[in-house]
Amino acid sequence: MGTPGTGPTDEFDTEPDETDLTFYGGRGMSAFPIVFFVVWAIVQTALLRISSEEGLVLGILLGLILGMFFARGSWKSYANTIFEGMTQPVAVTAIVAWVWAGMFAQTMQTGGFVEGLVWLADLTGVGAALFPAITFVLAALLATGIGTGYGTTIAFVALFFPAGVLLGANPVLLFGAILSGAIFGDNLAPVSDTTIVSAVTQDSDIGGVVASRFKYAIVAAVLAFVGYVVASSILPGAEITNGAEARQLFVAESDPLGLVHLLSMGIVIVTAVAGRHIVEAISWGIVVAVVANLLFGLAPVSAIVRFEAPADAPAADQLSTLPIVEIVPEDPTVGGSLVEGAAGFFTLSILVLFIIAAAQIMIRGGAFQAVLDWSLENLATNVRNAELTMVGSAALINATITINTAAEVAIGPYISKVGERFNINGYRRANILDAQTAALGYIFPWSGGVLVGFSEMQNLPDTYDWFDASLVVNPIDVVPFVFHGWLLVAVFVFAALTGFGREYLIDRESEEVARV
Repeated sequence: MGTPGTGPTDEFDTEPDETDLTFYGGRGMSAFPIVFFVVWAIVQTALLRISSEEGLVLGILLGLILGMFFARGSWKSYANTIFEGMTQPVAVTAIVAWVWAGMFAQTMQTGGFVEGLVWLADLTGVGAALFPAITFVLAALLATGIGTGYGTTIAFVALFFPAGVLLGANPVLLFGAILSGAIFGDNLAPVSDTTIVSAVTQDSDIGGVVASRFKYAIVAAVLAFVGYVVASSILPGAEITNGAEARQLFVAESDPLGLVHLLSMGIVIVTAVAGRHIVEAISWGIVVAVVANLLFGLAPVSAIVRFEAPADAPAADQLSTLPIVEIVPEDPTVGGSLVEGAAGFFTLSILVLFIIAAAQIMIRGGAFQAVLDWSLENLATNVRNAELTMVGSAALINATITINTAAEVAIGPYISKVGERFNINGYRRANILDAQTAALGYIFPWSGGVLVGFSEMQNLPDTYDWFDASLVVNPIDVVPFVFHGWLLVAVFVFAALTGFGREYLIDRESEEVARV
């Protein structure tokens, strides 16, 4: 997930206790809810081409309900495990980060940051061919600075995605570039939750882990950059109704003043790097963005927060003179960038809570441990196979548990156990663990990174007249284009096979684990 400031206390409970569940058909049946959901997600997004978060919510709900019929004894323990999973700190932390980042991105969008980017791209001559590659680099820098790949994805989908599409970039490729940048930062940022958890679970210091993993990340990043340049020259650009007119109009109306929000993003980066919690960092960014909008006339206060009240409201006459109160004939509501930015993630938040609940059932029921036990006994037979097993098992868990930090906490002790059996250094173990966690948390259609970007993207047709709903990327389509994610996994498969970067305990000792 990459949300800094939470530290190793955010645990995904994997220790068995009296609440453990038993299932008809054995431990493997405890994976039924999550497997049902994954199959449902593939059918919905890949086979039926339906991009609907509500549909995914239904899929996980049905999986949880049907899974109950396989539980032995009283269903009370099964139901309690659902609530236990939904209250895991990693899930709540992700939701809070999404909501804050959504408000921040929407406020900058309201203040014309996209128009500023289009003006800058037009001035510098950056066109469709280079835009995805440049977006990848900029997203990587932001994610590394603020330590949250999810927040980066939200901001770049809201701000860079429409600008790139309008300039002629391929939408699917551009979305993949944004996700790739988020992966780079999630993997490398010292303040990222995945970095912290990978270090702590492998008894290593955070500074040493970050320094030792740079060589892997930069190889994948360079190849990914080249990949986006080449792919941009091959894949067709976005098909926009009256696209030429829309581009000309947008460029004509672009405003360099919108680039003042680079200051807003800079405030978030500086605050996060200074060690502040991501909620505090983004809150400062929101405050600066709101002040900039009002100070420079980029947006009125009613565009930030607005009460749309009916004429017969008791205080309608008295309060209608306020700039944030508007009298409407029907459909009263509360609007503005802050509300719209937060509301875009409500459905996704519910989805993630239920997915984490299904993952907790799989853990309590023993399916998770069964997979790990089998791989430990049958696959990790030498150093090379042990590292390949660590890569594969971390990848498998991250493909099923949608929040990457939760998956990392769950698989961390197993990675440590396998690595220690063959005296593999803690830095190496942490790097293997975090690379798969960072990468696969932004690739599959049901993963948290993809879903937050997709949620933000669904708001764009309501924001821009020229942005047709057909431009919203189906999550299944972006899977092959998250170049940095796939390349990062490939780098560690290569490293395991060849021994590149391998270190043993006797090579060097990790410092005392940094606690944050």
